[in-house]
Amino acid sequence: MDNCITQIQFNLGPDNETISGQVEFCENGMRVVASGKEKWIPMEGVRAFRCDVGVGSVALEVCREDGDHLVCRGTMDYLAVFSAASKRMNRFLDGAVPTEEWKQYKKAVCPKCHRPYLPDSEICPRCTKKGGYLRRLWKMAKSSRVYIYLSVLIFIAVAALNLALPYLNRVLVDDYIKAERLPVASQYILAVLMILLVTFAVRLLGIARSFAQVRAGTKLIVVLRQTLFQKIEALSLSKVSKRTAGELMNRVTQDSSQLQDFFTSDVGGLIEQILTLFSLGIILFVYDWRLALMVLLPAPLVMLSHRLMWRYLGPRYRKQWWRGNRLYETLYDIFSGIRVVKAFGMEKKEMDRYDMVNLQETDVRIQNETYFAVISPITNFLMGVGEFFLLYYVGNQILDGTMTLGAMQQFSAYVAMIYGPLRWLSFMPRRLARTMTSLVRVFDVLDEQEDVTDRENAVDQIIVGNIELDNVSFGYEDAKDVLRKVNLQIKPGEMIGIVGRSGAGKSTLINLVMRMYDPDEGAIRIDGTDLRDITQQSLRSQIGAVLQETFLFTGTLLQNICYSKPDASYDEVITAAKLAGVHSFAVKLPDGYNTLVGERGHTLSGGERQRVAIARALLHNPQILILDEATASLDTETEKDIQDALQKLIAGRTTIAIAHRLSTLRNASRLVVLDHGCVAEVGTHDELLAREGLYYELVMAQRQMSKMPGVSESAAQPI
Repeated sequence: MDNCITQIQFNLGPDNETISGQVEFCENGMRVVASGKEKWIPMEGVRAFRCDVGVGSVALEVCREDGDHLVCRGTMDYLAVFSAASKRMNRFLDGAVPTEEWKQYKKAVCPKCHRPYLPDSEICPRCTKKGGYLRRLWKMAKSSRVYIYLSVLIFIAVAALNLALPYLNRVLVDDYIKAERLPVASQYILAVLMILLVTFAVRLLGIARSFAQVRAGTKLIVVLRQTLFQKIEALSLSKVSKRTAGELMNRVTQDSSQLQDFFTSDVGGLIEQILTLFSLGIILFVYDWRLALMVLLPAPLVMLSHRLMWRYLGPRYRKQWWRGNRLYETLYDIFSGIRVVKAFGMEKKEMDRYDMVNLQETDVRIQNETYFAVISPITNFLMGVGEFFLLYYVGNQILDGTMTLGAMQQFSAYVAMIYGPLRWLSFMPRRLARTMTSLVRVFDVLDEQEDVTDRENAVDQIIVGNIELDNVSFGYEDAKDVLRKVNLQIKPGEMIGIVGRSGAGKSTLINLVMRMYDPDEGAIRIDGTDLRDITQQSLRSQIGAVLQETFLFTGTLLQNICYSKPDASYDEVITAAKLAGVHSFAVKLPDGYNTLVGERGHTLSGGERQRVAIARALLHNPQILILDEATASLDTETEKDIQDALQKLIAGRTTIAIAHRLSTLRNASRLVVLDHGCVAEVGTHDELLAREGLYYELVMAQRQMSKMPGVSESAAQPI
């Protein structure tokens, strides 16, 4: 329909033959088609849409003045679809203008095989075309192609020399060792030298091949890891947070190494083995087609078994990859939180958790290796059947005098050589399974769509500090908006305090101002320019932030303070450190500012880490200052000192501060009270108290808490 806003399709049941239907949301109503029946639900009287999760199913409901009504129901596969539909329609009810994107819906299953996508992915590892990925990987290997070509040529040369050795041995046996007349010494020595020379050339080429492979592999893995790292850095917080740090590290390190091995070793080896197999086949057929058939008779059975192995091993190695990835994540999680583990005496529990994950990964690995341990001897036996025919056939020819001993040695060597490529190819399914799994995982990240990007004509802009939020709505997930229709004007030099209950959207608001995310609806402007028209580098270089979660990098205290301004002078660092209260404890450390703070700054206390974060922001000298619970870990006396220092810093700068301890915001120009994602109140402290609204309730609750026994003044200080 022309006035269709958005539409969804659904199936209620385990397969597509069960109840299926479609819902079209229009401006004046909804058309629901299910099991061949159609009904119309008018939009009149609709207050909201809701996605309700039940037991094994999800329902889309409409909230009307006369009660809640079911629109449709589907399996849990449709949770994201129903959530997106309810979110879009709620925005439409709030006055948002539908976009073309609203008409699209996504379902977390592959449209081809109907299998669920992997977690946090929209790629089906079974149906995706790996050839396209391989071509893209080959383009990335541009800087190492010369070495790849060189290694392939060396592979071919080694294969040719290996084919020449059995012929030289035949000449040596038939013409000299088993000759009827005594051979000329010089000719005999020349034949031996030829064999020695070929053998030496093979060894020398092997060294050159290893050199070329190392150079090719090094160049390729550097480019691949750089590309992956840059891509991950370019993703928004919402995209990165869908995956664990351990998983991303696994893709950058282990998966890239697997692809490196494939391109620099397996590709050349595959070409060598195929050429060897093809050349030996021609030689055997030219010499005796019956002998060639005897040798190659088992080949079709071996190839068929490999095909069956490939179909079985692909899913098995994907499962092994996920189990290994989970093992990696568990280790990272435990080691990162080792202080918490020890604080609660949970070493035994974490050991049990690691053992369980390790055993799960080991079980899959054992199953895969056991499969190979059973199948490989069978395939090797099938490939060796031809050798028994060869012995019988060649033995008869020698007894009949139609074949010489040298010829027998030559073709015995060729037969042994022809089984080498077949045995090498028998392990190719395992190599391909591992490589394709890593290939899909790498390009799953590289193909992730960036949702926070600079517009084509984005510019570097000098910021004054006038911030405007115009009808801004945003939600991390499709089911719910964290901020809804937020309108706010912040003048240059103002200090705005953001208050509200937990989950009201305070941190989300400052994340949007820093453009960690883009709003789903509306716009955020700085000095009249949409944030998307300002380059991210220019924007964030003029914003300083002290976030709720204080993070320090492994390194010295000086390096952590200078992180926001690497070219800062030592005097600038000391000035910022004194303002933030860092200098007082820094001079007492063993190496002063050159003291190592440890991973995540664990050698410092929580308050000391927060002061370092404040010093880092002060050194940045930003035009816009973001304070998200910047003094939460400080005692009352230290907080007062830092507040006095911040008062000097914020002069002439736009400041947005979040604090649960309302006394922190006593110097704010205005207070903005958020409630359920909306701006509930705006005004000064006295104005909001006089209204006796939500802010008044928060202040009274905090004052009441300060009177409770056992609650320190620093934990609940009245404003």
